Amino acid sequence: MKKIFVWGLYTRVSHVLLMVMMLAVFLTPEVKRLLSLHVALGYTLALLFLFRILWGFMDVKYSKFKDFNFSLSDLKAYMFSIFGNKKEHIGHNPASSYAIVAMIVLTFLTVATGALTYGVKEGMGIFSFMNHTLFRDMKLFKEVHELFSNVLMAVIFAHIAGVLLDKFLHKSRALESMVDGYKIGNEEGVKLTWVQKAFGVVAITLSLFAFVYMLVAPNSLLIADGNQKMDYAKENPAFYKECISCHTLYPPFLLPSKSWVSMMDTLQNHFGDDASLDAATTESIKAFLVKNSAETSTKESSMRILASLDKEKTYLAITETPFWKNRHKEIDKAVFKRADIGKPSNCKACHDNIENGLLNNRDIKPI
Repeated sequence: MKKIFVWGLYTRVSHVLLMVMMLAVFLTPEVKRLLSLHVALGYTLALLFLFRILWGFMDVKYSKFKDFNFSLSDLKAYMFSIFGNKKEHIGHNPASSYAIVAMIVLTFLTVATGALTYGVKEGMGIFSFMNHTLFRDMKLFKEVHELFSNVLMAVIFAHIAGVLLDKFLHKSRALESMVDGYKIGNEEGVKLTWVQKAFGVVAITLSLFAFVYMLVAPNSLLIADGNQKMDYAKENPAFYKECISCHTLYPPFLLPSKSWVSMMDTLQNHFGDDASLDAATTESIKAFLVKNSAETSTKESSMRILASLDKEKTYLAITETPFWKNRHKEIDKAVFKRADIGKPSNCKACHDNIENGLLNNRDIKPI
């Protein structure tokens, strides 16, 4: 028995990148401001696995798919010997052979459904055009995406568990080999050609470049914002002039039509002030607000606001809606009293583009 070189530098570096990015992509969805990072991580994982597929068809001993063991009888024997005398495999054992293929397939399915969800739910990325036709199914797309991601995580945990069992029960060098590249055996080690080494350098470089590029170029194809930036001054000059003169210009899609009608019909007592307008201007603004209310919008925020409302009540303030309260419940009330914010209704303090009808998660300013 001797120490033999099994995993080249490219295999080990890509393995580390996959582990780090896979961990990060599962931690970022819950932080709304990190959605762009989550998407960039997902696409980079897909690119890393794409290069791994190409690597699997190159003549690299132990890494090529031809060397994988997909024998069901060998898999059965391997699984039943986990706690006994298990055969040592220099390359991929039957379980890891299936696990790697499963991770590749599940990653592509997860990224594909994630891209679809990003387009349908957020109106962003290459599938942003689907928001206008499939927005009512955004929850379904999200659930399918989460299903694939959870199955992927289960396979990853099983793979990690297998490696740890090998290490502690059978004193295997599987874990250490992903650091130094060496295992113990009688077979010949890996000898990479200059073409294979160059492929590894190019694959890692392109993957990291793509990741960084998506983060520094938010308008790049894969993560570009497909939501239309509204120019309310042109859409309805009266709405723009009368509303922005006193407070933040709130997009009409943040309240249902019933709320806008009630608000415009009671301008003589508009949150304690008399905001009365002439009849023609009032009707013009009311018609515009109703036409562009939450019921007519394809935005996620509109659907969530509508779903949260008590249908028996009429909400005259966005900050009164259950959705707004739930979304902002973790913010300390003292924050809203700060001089640079002043009150909860000052949405511009965190949402720079709200007056252009944009409420993207990635645009939220930290407070």
